[in-house]
Amino acid sequence: MNRKVLVLNHNYEPLSVCNVKKAVILLYLGKAELIEASDGRLLHSVSMTMPFPSIVRLSIYVRIPFKKIVLSRKNILRRDGHRCQYCGRADVPLTVDHITPKARGGEDSWENLVCACVRCNNKKGDRLPHEAQLNLLRKPIRPNHVMFIRDFVGTVDEGWKPYLFMN
Repeated sequence: MNRKVLVLNHNYEPLSVCNVKKAVILLYLGKAELIEASDGRLLHSVSMTMPFPSIVRLSIYVRIPFKKIVLSRKNILRRDGHRCQYCGRADVPLTVDHITPKARGGEDSWENLVCACVRCNNKKGDRLPHEAQLNLLRKPIRPNHVMFIRDFVGTVDEGWKPYLFMN
């Protein structure tokens, strides 16, 4: 009952992840419909049998204001997969580095902050990456809530991939 269930809005947009118990309550109350069941497993009650849900879709459209991801050290580490964006190491303590240093007008933004190991961050110092002969492994971007749903769940069920844009 503690397995994860993907909750989609009425327009099939991923909203969140809940546990099986919450999904079954949504299905029973008619607030959601079953989109995909898990491996032929069934839930039994005294009066009914229901497939074990994997993906449910809400029956009505829920308008949600733009989900803004807060810019924080923790979220930058999550976005970058806890890897140094210069050397790729994940087995060392990490810091947050300004690509364009604050001393040169760099700002605190998703596009200017990356994970860096202490060694690469010290090597770069108050310089631009190319001045320190460092290359970014990938360009930093502003994450969306779907990226963090994928991160929160960990291993993603195969049936979820089309809804989480992972095909």
